[in-house]
Amino acid sequence: MILKRLSWLLLLVAAPLLAQDRPSPPDEVFKYAVFDAGDALEVDWFVDDGAYMYRKAFDFKSGDPAIVFGDVEYPDGEIHSDEFLGEQEIYRGSFLVRIPYTVNGSKPAKVPLTIDSRGCLDSGFCYAPTTWIETVSLKSAVATQKLDFNSLGSNAQSDFPPPEAVFFPDVFVVDGNTVEVGIRIEPDYYVYRDKISVAVKSGAARATSLELPDGKMKNDQFFGEQEVYYLEAVGRVAVARGTTEPTTVEFEVGYQGCAEGGLCYLPIKDVIAVELPAVDKVDDLSAFGVAAVSDPTAGGSTSSGATTAGVTQAAAAGAAPVSEQGRLASIITGSSLWIVIATFFGAGLLLAFTPCVLPMIPILSGIIAGDGDNVSPIRGFTLSLSYVMGMALVYTAAGIVAAAAGLQLQAAFNAPWVLIVFAGLFVVLAMSMFGMFELQMPSSIQSRLAAASGNQKSGTMVGAFVMGALSSLIVTACVAPPLVATLTVIGQTGDMLRGGLALFAMSLGMGAPLLLVGASAGQLLPKAGAWMEAVKGAFGFMMLALAIWMLSRFLPGEITLALWAVLVFMAGVFLGGLTSLGADSTAAQKLGKGFGTLGMIYGVLLLLGSLTGGTNPLQPLASVNLGGGEAVKEEKLQFQIIKTVDDLDHEVALAASQGKTVMLDFWAEWCVSCKEMEAFTFTDEEVQATLAGTVLLKADVTANDEADQALLARFGVFGPPTIIFFGPDGQQRHGYEVVGYMKAASFSEHVRQAFSQSAAITAQITE
Repeated sequence: MILKRLSWLLLLVAAPLLAQDRPSPPDEVFKYAVFDAGDALEVDWFVDDGAYMYRKAFDFKSGDPAIVFGDVEYPDGEIHSDEFLGEQEIYRGSFLVRIPYTVNGSKPAKVPLTIDSRGCLDSGFCYAPTTWIETVSLKSAVATQKLDFNSLGSNAQSDFPPPEAVFFPDVFVVDGNTVEVGIRIEPDYYVYRDKISVAVKSGAARATSLELPDGKMKNDQFFGEQEVYYLEAVGRVAVARGTTEPTTVEFEVGYQGCAEGGLCYLPIKDVIAVELPAVDKVDDLSAFGVAAVSDPTAGGSTSSGATTAGVTQAAAAGAAPVSEQGRLASIITGSSLWIVIATFFGAGLLLAFTPCVLPMIPILSGIIAGDGDNVSPIRGFTLSLSYVMGMALVYTAAGIVAAAAGLQLQAAFNAPWVLIVFAGLFVVLAMSMFGMFELQMPSSIQSRLAAASGNQKSGTMVGAFVMGALSSLIVTACVAPPLVATLTVIGQTGDMLRGGLALFAMSLGMGAPLLLVGASAGQLLPKAGAWMEAVKGAFGFMMLALAIWMLSRFLPGEITLALWAVLVFMAGVFLGGLTSLGADSTAAQKLGKGFGTLGMIYGVLLLLGSLTGGTNPLQPLASVNLGGGEAVKEEKLQFQIIKTVDDLDHEVALAASQGKTVMLDFWAEWCVSCKEMEAFTFTDEEVQATLAGTVLLKADVTANDEADQALLARFGVFGPPTIIFFGPDGQQRHGYEVVGYMKAASFSEHVRQAFSQSAAITAQITE
């Protein structure tokens, strides 16, 4: 009995150790790919380090009587002294087995292939004989005819087979962070080493490096002295992961090859999907930048043979910059939660003073002013907190849903009907401020809410929360790097917790100044009397201004200017522009009379400007010709409008053929920051000089239709304004994306840096 218990104890202790030494299954150690060469099946084998396969253990059987196998052609292996089988010929690493075949009758489209094999590990473990069954697609007889180059005439190039009949790329999974890329090459053809590139086209991953073996030097008639591969090229690719779960990743394999007979094929890009197994940790994708992979938008190479391989290697070495949103995304994925919260709270504070967030101040002030004559600091802070929480919760939830589902909520929230409803709500609130009616919840609901919270004005609290939730629509008018960073992390990694916390912290940062407004309301707002009515009236005009601001996102500029004219004129009347002053008039009345008169005059000027085609409230008479000559027109950048991905590819390829750089601006009618860029940045002389000679493209995504969504998805853009740069080689300059508004001086320097990188890369490739 004691011995039996000891044996069980030893087994329990040894079990974990045995589990740790358990070898990987054979399909993870011995990998292969089968190709049809037209007259033979070729099996590319990839054996893990520390493992080998026996030559004599191989056996190949055809599953279709129409395909008859001949003698299998094996490469020379190495002699291994086996303790069980004596001296044996074995294979390690990668090797190619060729199975010639003949066809009885008509050639089928596919053939079942049975493969028997056996292998061992250097540790001494040997696998049982393994059988694989693979269905191989066969080429048609026309596509696989062998060519006699000596018999080809001057039009030989037209008789060469297509590249898909010569080059056969594939991707094999080594582990969760490593893949091997192999290109099998037909005899009498070769592939250039520096033309091979690997990128991730889709999936939560990035290809960070490509390790290729040495090739053979060849004096090439097209590109001079070049390093090339014959028969096969196999490289190992390190993969950074955005998720620990098993994931499907599409790799884009780029390459270019030629025939010994005198034809050089155009650069080729093939997309191959593989399933990566689970890993233990998530990698920081933004640390590599999207520049660490080849750009899938590339449409070919320059006449000098420029490719993306050099760019890929330079980026992998850390030479490429990382955009602001990329750095923020790396903070979310790689830092502690407290750092994430602090960083994005600070980013929200900065965003609080942008045109997309500032309108919330008069909304909140109007709510506080409408709460009564006596508003204490505690009451003001409580109302502000309700408002901010409504805004933050809805903004965070909408962001998570949009990122997870790939939706463009920015466009949805800026649809004309939504803006009209929201503007109408502001008009109703303004009328309430003017005393036309008292806006409040039904008394039955108010009484229940008040009883539930200690007889406080809960109706107003709920109203503040609802208004905050609605005000989150205002914030969606602008896209900023912190927002793009959080949406990217949620969309690529699925990490709702970190992305949601970043969004919520940013929302609280945007709302922090509002809390100060609420807490100081008891001191800033008059307590009672005529002054309080004047303050309410001022807030009413602010509400109307917000309504016009919302409508300006889709109304013509002339109509918007006319609305501003009416509002400013009426504000002048409200201030006392038409009031007659007497000897007993106070200083405040005189001051109001002065400002009111100026407001009325300015309103008339705005109306005159709108009637003559003006659109800018700051320059209402810019379109008016007062001197008899031609009106001076402001110089603007001339953009070419594109609509589809094909439009973009065509224009970028055309610019690359001319050696020109390209700037792509994502723009929309409802985008506030887009109009800021147009009015203040693109009109700057230094900016225009910096962009001289650059092809300027504008993607108008106002409609947010299928073509717009496809173009946005091409670059992972969450909304305008977003600006993307392309070098003279037609490649995107990753890390230089501009998200949100940027001042003219900073934008000029940013463009110079982006295009100076283009010049450096072009020079490097040319050398």
